[in-house]
Amino acid sequence: MTIKQFEDKPLAHYSYAIVSGDKMALVDPARDPKPYYRFAEEHNAQIIAVFETHPHADFISSHLQIKKEAGATIYTSKMVGADYPHTPFDEGDTLVMGEVTFSAINTPGHSPDSITIHAIDSDNNHVIFSGDTLFIGDVGRPDLREKAGNMRAKREELAKAMYQTITHKYNALPDTTIVYPAHGAGSLCGKNLSSEASSTLGNERMGNWAFKKQTEKEFVAQILADQPFIPSYFGFDVDINKRGADNFESSVADVPFLIGSAAINKDILVVDTRDASDFKKGHLPGAINIMACDEDDKIETWLGAIVQPEEPFYLVVSSITKRQAVLERIGKIGYEKQIKAIITPIKGFKSTSDQLDMEAFKKRPGNYTIVDIRNKSEVNEGKYFENAINIPLNELRADIDDLPKDKPIVVHCAGGYRSAAGTSIVARNITEVPVFDLGENVEEFK
Repeated sequence: MTIKQFEDKPLAHYSYAIVSGDKMALVDPARDPKPYYRFAEEHNAQIIAVFETHPHADFISSHLQIKKEAGATIYTSKMVGADYPHTPFDEGDTLVMGEVTFSAINTPGHSPDSITIHAIDSDNNHVIFSGDTLFIGDVGRPDLREKAGNMRAKREELAKAMYQTITHKYNALPDTTIVYPAHGAGSLCGKNLSSEASSTLGNERMGNWAFKKQTEKEFVAQILADQPFIPSYFGFDVDINKRGADNFESSVADVPFLIGSAAINKDILVVDTRDASDFKKGHLPGAINIMACDEDDKIETWLGAIVQPEEPFYLVVSSITKRQAVLERIGKIGYEKQIKAIITPIKGFKSTSDQLDMEAFKKRPGNYTIVDIRNKSEVNEGKYFENAINIPLNELRADIDDLPKDKPIVVHCAGGYRSAAGTSIVARNITEVPVFDLGENVEEFK
């Protein structure tokens, strides 16, 4: 069998194509199906199957679109209760494709409906596509279904299910089995994921903390400790994936476009994706700056953490040439229907940001209210300013009233990307005092 791993770097998402003869299967495909279609063309192969390891929380899958366009059958666990046409795929179920036999292993823990796809070919090569159950160096977090989607499960129950999964479900597979997960380092679906894109079961049995000899109580305590925050959009995406998403290209093509901002509704949120330096020189009043300049800017995660599902917003891009790329990134989390229009700043924007006097701040930081918008786990590892108020970026809009308004405000994160967004949120809501972004200058205070 031939296996191709596709990587979406901003979401740290891996998806897969498996080819045997003139047939092809996909595992956990991303929102845009075109890369899989191109790969099928290159191998003169027909896409006959799409495996969904579970309803994903952090991205929208193209499984339903691929079924409609390629005629593929969707395979997922009966536990999902999927609303789209599909074939249940649970333990005991198999699919033969050329020289490859696929089988299901029910592996609850990250979600109650998770499955691992086991593939074995005629040369006795074993591969597992482990979804969000088994990562390289870690396992999937069990706390999403309390807040993600209309399918509820308590985190303690799922943590115990994950213990049983890791303890028993992979035991029949050899150490040489290649492990292909759905995510790598940077994903919020786990906390200590490796930067490696694949591994073997043998390596994971030796090096992954989850496989070490431990009691269920010890395992549960470890997996529940210090999990990252849950973005607002996670539950929204679970529900979309459970019913199947609309066609990607037609959905993003429906978003209106405006040159200039004269026609916008002033009561609707504006999300400006330009570089922070351009935003500070001029932006629309009340705009929030969530940068989307390159792959290192995780607009998917932070847009979905700051803006609520179904909340309408305008989207500012730096140029018409950036329109499609930014729109497609937002479509990956299913937020394209919330965009009232995309705007380019042809005539420029008049509102500017306050500029921090660094020398004055260094001499008398006590003259400012300092807001640390890092995650709580980051703050627990060490504060940069002892008297800083910690409100994580994903909570800032909701908790903005907790900030005092008696002194100028300085916002910081760990490197500058989040503080640009955080500063714009604070400035949008607090006009009584100046609001400054410490930005990359935070490095001087670490």
